Amino acid sequence: MAEETRNSLDGRAEVVVQAGRIGELHQHLHGAEATFRPVPVQLPPALVWFENRHDEQQRISRAIDDHEADRGPLVVTLSGIGGIGKTALGFHVARGLADRYPDGVLYVDLDDLRRDGVVEVSDAVGDLLTGLGVAPEWLERSFGSRTKQLWHMTRDKRILVVVDNARYGSEVTPLLPSSDGSLVIVTSQGTLYDLDGAAAVEVPVGPLAEDDAVRLLGHLVADPRLSEDPDAVIDLARGCGGLPAALQVAGQWVRKYRRRSLSRLVAELTAELHGKGIPMVEAVWDAAYTGLVPEVARLYRLLPQLPGPRIEESAAAALLGCGPALAGDALEELESAGLLECLAEGWRLHDLLRGHAERRAQQEDPDGAERRRARRSLIAWYRRQAARADLLAAGSRMTFAEIPEPVSADVPDVEFTGKPEALRWLESHRLALYGGVRLAYEDGLYEDAWALCEPLWTHFLDHPHYADVTDAFRTGVAAADRAEHLPAMVRMRCQLARPLWEQGLYEEAAEQLRHALNASEALGESVSERKLRASTVEFRGLLKAETRDWSGAAADFEASKAAHAEIGNAYGVLLQTYLLGRTALRSGQHQEAVTFLREAHRMARAQERERMAARTGFELGRALRLVGRPEESQALVRAALDGARERGSRTDEARVLEELANLAEDRGEAQTAEEHRTAARRIAILHGGAPSDGQST
Repeated sequence: MAEETRNSLDGRAEVVVQAGRIGELHQHLHGAEATFRPVPVQLPPALVWFENRHDEQQRISRAIDDHEADRGPLVVTLSGIGGIGKTALGFHVARGLADRYPDGVLYVDLDDLRRDGVVEVSDAVGDLLTGLGVAPEWLERSFGSRTKQLWHMTRDKRILVVVDNARYGSEVTPLLPSSDGSLVIVTSQGTLYDLDGAAAVEVPVGPLAEDDAVRLLGHLVADPRLSEDPDAVIDLARGCGGLPAALQVAGQWVRKYRRRSLSRLVAELTAELHGKGIPMVEAVWDAAYTGLVPEVARLYRLLPQLPGPRIEESAAAALLGCGPALAGDALEELESAGLLECLAEGWRLHDLLRGHAERRAQQEDPDGAERRRARRSLIAWYRRQAARADLLAAGSRMTFAEIPEPVSADVPDVEFTGKPEALRWLESHRLALYGGVRLAYEDGLYEDAWALCEPLWTHFLDHPHYADVTDAFRTGVAAADRAEHLPAMVRMRCQLARPLWEQGLYEEAAEQLRHALNASEALGESVSERKLRASTVEFRGLLKAETRDWSGAAADFEASKAAHAEIGNAYGVLLQTYLLGRTALRSGQHQEAVTFLREAHRMARAQERERMAARTGFELGRALRLVGRPEESQALVRAALDGARERGSRTDEARVLEELANLAEDRGEAQTAEEHRTAARRIAILHGGAPSDGQST
C-alpha cells in the first residue's frame, strides 16, 4: 500500500476501491467529512427574556411538520418592520430546533455584505461554505461554482440556516441548501415575492400585544414601581408601539432612575412628545441619551461613522482619541442604557438606534466638524493597523504608502504576536477596511483611500471576496488619480485587473492594464519605479496567460525578466523565469518548460526561498514526467509532497498526490495510482473542495 493511504480512513477507502465500489467510496468519504469536521452552530447566546410569539412559533412548527419530501428545503420568512423582533424570533426558533438539524446551524446577515443596497451573493455563499468548514483556499472563485459547491456540501444533510435582513428573494435563493431535510429562516421587512421555486411559508411578525409588552417590561425592569402604578406601565408599553427594541431602551431608562415615580417618568416623556411633536419611541431614546455622561454621549453620536457592522473597543478608542479601557467603559455604559446590543465579537448598534444617533449628531454637530475629525482619526488608525498587519503577514513587498504615525499617544496599536494573528485580524476586520476605503475617498482623504488598498491586496490573495476587492480597488484607482500619485495610479490598476480577470471580465482587466502601462511610461528611472514598470508588464503577461495567449504571455515575461535583470532584482528574475516555465508547460512545450523550470528551481534554492523552491520543484517534476524522465520527476514530486505537509497546505498536498498518481499510472501501477487519488479525494472532500477527476496534465 502507498505511504499516503496510511490511516484507518484511507485503509477503509482502499478496500472500497479494490472492490470497485466507487459510489460507496464517495459515500464513505462524504461520511468521513462529518466525522472530521466539527458541526457549526452559529447562534448568539439566548436572550434572558423572550416574550410570547407563540402563534408565530406554532405556524413555523406546522409548516415543518407539513413539509413534503422532494420539494427542496423549507423556507420560512419572518416579515415585519424594523425593531419588531424578527431576528430575535429567528434565533429563538433556531435554538429550539437545533437538535433536529444535526449537521449544523448557520447564520448570515446580508446587511453586512450590502453595498449601495446590493448584496454580493457570492460572498454570502462563501460565508456559508466557510461556516461548513471549507478553508479559504478551497473556496471556488466564481459565483456559479460556489453555488454548486454549497449544493455538494449540503447534499443529504439536515442543516438550519438563518438569513437575516433579506430584501429580495433573489438574494436568498442561492443560499438554499440542496437537501429536502433542511430549513431556512429568513427575516425581511417585506414579503419576498421572488423566491422562485422554493417551498416558502411567510410568517408575519407584528408588534407585541399590550399585555406581552407590559410583561416584557416587567422582566426587564424587575421593579416594584411597575406593580404600584400599572396604568403608567401600560402607557409606557403602548408608547413603545410593541417594538422590543424600544421596550429594551425604555426598561433600562426606568431602571436608571429608581427614585422617580413611574408616573413622573412617563409624564416627562409625554411632555417631550407633545412639546416637540416627536413619537414616543423617539422620546424614550432621547431620554436614555440625555442621561449619558458627555463623553459617552459623544461616542454614541460618533458610532454611525464606523464603516463596519461590529463595534469593538479599539475602533471606539480611535473615534474618541482615548485608550481602549475608557472606550470599553463607554461602550458598557451604552449597553447598560439599552442603546447597544452586546455580541460575542463586540457590540452592535441597531438600525433604528443608528438613525437616532445620527439625528442627535446632526442636532449637536450641525456643521459635521466633530464627525469629520473622528473619521480622520479612525481612518488613520485603520490604515496604520492594516499596514502593520500586512508587513507581518506578507513581509517586505512592493508598496508605496508609508506606515503612518500613531493616531495619538492615548490610542495604542493592536498587538500582533505573529503572521497568523495578523492574517486573522485582516480577515475579521475586512468589512471595516473595505468600508474605510470608501469612507476615506468620500472625505477627500485620497492618499488614505489608496493606501488602505495596499494591505487589502495581501488579504485578497487568501480571501477572494470579489465584490469587496473590486469596489475597493476601483475606488483606489480613483483616489490615486485624484492624489496624482503616479506609482499608485499604476499599481492600483494592476491590482484591480487581477480580480477582474478572475471573474472573467477580461476586457475590463485589459483596459485597466492599458492605462497602467501608458502611465508607467511617465515613471522615472529609480530602482523602485523601474521595478514597478517591470511588474506592470508581468501583470499583462498574466492576463494573456489567463486568456491562453501563450506567445504573448511569454514575450511579456521575457521583457519583465530583462527589466528585473537590469536593476539587479534577483527575485524578479526568478519569478519571471518560473512564469516562463509554467507558460511553456501549459502550452505543451514541455522540453522548453524543463529548461526554464530547472533554472528557476536552481535560483529559488540559491536565494533560500523555500516556498518558491517547492513550487518550482513541483512544476519541474510535472514537466520531467511529460518529457519521459519519471525517475527525476519522482524525486522532485516526493519532495514537494513533504514540503506541502510541513507547511500544512492541504491544497498543495492534494495537487501533489494527483501528480504522484499520474506518475504511478505511467509506470503501469494502477492500484498505487488509485491509492494516491483516493488520498487526494479524501483531502478535497474533508475541506469542502470538489474531488478531482484525476486528469491533470
